[in-house]
Amino acid sequence: MSGELPQSVIKRVIRQVGLECAAQGQSLSETLVAFMVKAVVLDPRNDFSMDQILTENDVQDLVQLCVTRLLDTTNPSLSTIKMQVYFDMNYANRDELLSEQERVLEGKLAPVGRAITESNPRVQEEMENVYQEIVTYMLQRPGLGSPTDIDVVREVIAALQSVFSHKEMISFISLSKKDREHHLKDLAMLVTGIRLYNKQCQKGGSGIDDLPGILNEAIPSATRTLDERLHSCQLLAHRYTALLECMEEDPQRFSCLRFFKIKEALFNVRQYEAFLCILQSNAITGAQEVESLCAQFEAATTTLKNTVQDKPFIRTKKVFPLFMELSKLWTGFQNEMLLLSFLTNMADNLQQFLEIQSHLFSEEMLISLLEGVTVKSDVERIEETMGTRVDVSDFKNQEWLFPETTDHFDQLIIQYHGFCAHAIGVKGITLPGNPAIGILKHKDKYYVFSSKEAAYTFAQDPDKFIQLNIEKAKKYAELIQLLELHHQFEYLVPHAQARRASKSSMKLPPKRDSGTQTDTHILPPTIVRSYEWNEWELRRKAIKLANLRRKLTHAMQTDLSHMRRENFTQVYLPKDAGTQTKRDNSSNVPKPQIFLKGLRGGSSPTTHMVAVDLTRPLDET
Repeated sequence: MSGELPQSVIKRVIRQVGLECAAQGQSLSETLVAFMVKAVVLDPRNDFSMDQILTENDVQDLVQLCVTRLLDTTNPSLSTIKMQVYFDMNYANRDELLSEQERVLEGKLAPVGRAITESNPRVQEEMENVYQEIVTYMLQRPGLGSPTDIDVVREVIAALQSVFSHKEMISFISLSKKDREHHLKDLAMLVTGIRLYNKQCQKGGSGIDDLPGILNEAIPSATRTLDERLHSCQLLAHRYTALLECMEEDPQRFSCLRFFKIKEALFNVRQYEAFLCILQSNAITGAQEVESLCAQFEAATTTLKNTVQDKPFIRTKKVFPLFMELSKLWTGFQNEMLLLSFLTNMADNLQQFLEIQSHLFSEEMLISLLEGVTVKSDVERIEETMGTRVDVSDFKNQEWLFPETTDHFDQLIIQYHGFCAHAIGVKGITLPGNPAIGILKHKDKYYVFSSKEAAYTFAQDPDKFIQLNIEKAKKYAELIQLLELHHQFEYLVPHAQARRASKSSMKLPPKRDSGTQTDTHILPPTIVRSYEWNEWELRRKAIKLANLRRKLTHAMQTDLSHMRRENFTQVYLPKDAGTQTKRDNSSNVPKPQIFLKGLRGGSSPTTHMVAVDLTRPLDET
């Protein structure tokens, strides 16, 4: 054991901690256990080091400390770490989420797509089967209505036949595989655009939901919910901050509060606030996108109506792009529905990590503790310091940045998530920094402060206070993500090489299956039936031809038959004979056709899936 490397020991500890927690009824993810092991090792109060060689007793002590912390459900620190792990493992930005949705859709349509693009029909019946597969593809790809709804099926067939008739199947089959795939997607967009246009003209659109109307109602509702939750957690953060400041100013009066883990509770609500702000920003972006899509969709519909105007004949080059544009805009609405559902689920699931607040402090208890205490909001704290700023002449070797002298001042990346760089290490609390006081640039990093005094104190020895902040993060591991200190602790993380650089330091490496496939028959078959590979068969045919050259046909005539009749004699009598060396036989069974409804979700947070079996009976084949 003494010869094991520290990282291998950490992996062993992670397995043991996970097993012991599972034995006590707590099934925890490996990511959460790994982060907790890291947190225990980082805490200087536990006297562990990633560089030391751990003995068996050290390993057992580390396992027990981790298990104790993971099973302590009354500690806000554990809830914060769980919240961070959940968000890091489940959150995805717009591009990532839409890319994943596209990948899932392509995987779902892959069997039907291959049946269309890789087929080589020769007879009319086979052509008809491929056309039916195309209809199935048109039903499944846009996601407009149920594929089992007879009205939806009729609309799709009618729209498809208007742009792609059975006669065009011959030219379609002659295309290459890639060209077929591209043409298939264009057809799906055309059919979708035609159905949407018919819905706008009130001539069809069966099974198509009013996505713009649904989004215009759902997004404001979701935004209001996020605003209410954000205001609630900010109020808690302001109250906890006021209590911590009073504890520092008057320790005797608030001595009873040191057992209530107020700092951990403050970090919990601050992390919850940070995640809600991310979701709120995404919701605002979604609202702006929906507003833009509605305007574009209305304009595209109007242009299409003016172009068509019940004309009997219209040039396809003029009207087809309009249908395809309508389909693209509707896909944008579907994407926004997906994003809104994702954000709503994320916000609802984050609520569980804030439930510990009500167990620690009831509303009545907080009100009694805050008697005579002034609770200031973040905005009020910033407004109090708006009239003060750092005097640059007091610092010869420090660079200070101000709004009026710095380009792109609002785009500077502030350290510690915008919290005061002085208050974290000295007071152990998160106070909002005010950039108007002055932003200190130290070693190409930017720091803000909650007051002029804090800025002056920090600027005297920045490295000292930066180290204090690091030590505070070691003691409270949840600060590593809250204050965005991953670069400070990357060398201490056991599995650092396995984490993505763009994500938090807790996420496991992504994995996926991949494969490649080559076309079996790219060109039409060119089989030479007369070809023989067997040398002896070729010799046999050559001998046969040589023998035939020596065969003669003889004839003779007698005096009695002279001038009466002609006699002929043939050596080889004509004979028809044949042999069969094999027998071709085949059987045909119906192709399974099972469709699933509800995979894309709906207005309800719970997904209801319905499986419909449309496989033809055996007696119909």
